[in-house]
Amino acid sequence: MLLLALAVSANFDVDANARAEGNRRPEAVQLGRVLMKTVWPAQVLKIRIDGVGTHTVAGLMLSGVKFHHRLDAPQFTEEVIALASETFSASAVEEVDVWATVPLPPFAQKPVNGEFLQPTDRIVYGATIPRSQIATFQARLRRGEGVYWDTRWERTLGGR
Repeated sequence: MLLLALAVSANFDVDANARAEGNRRPEAVQLGRVLMKTVWPAQVLKIRIDGVGTHTVAGLMLSGVKFHHRLDAPQFTEEVIALASETFSASAVEEVDVWATVPLPPFAQKPVNGEFLQPTDRIVYGATIPRSQIATFQARLRRGEGVYWDTRWERTLGGR
């Protein structure tokens, strides 16, 4: 049993290290260890923490295509709420930014370098949650206030 617990713990560390980014990477790894304990319906692809002085912001990038099970728009919103709540509980960040991306079609991906670099994905969902709104952000997100939804992508999820 101890061996299984060590293996699971090692997986959290690998996932957290592989997905951590930002200029406060050790904090992102630590947050990743907490978030990776849950199998989220929409995969958490990247966890970043950036800061200047005492100001820190967490960024959570979700997959907009590879879900662990079918999600509709309200369920996706509930996952964002849970991720933001967990992030505030597990860290001292003053803001959580959450966005979901989908890959661009292969024909639109042009492998170039330098100033002609082209994106390989696009943002289909975005929300910013300041810690100062911790008591009210859930209702705001459920109403769709201050939330970006790509309408075509949202329709692929189902009702909202």
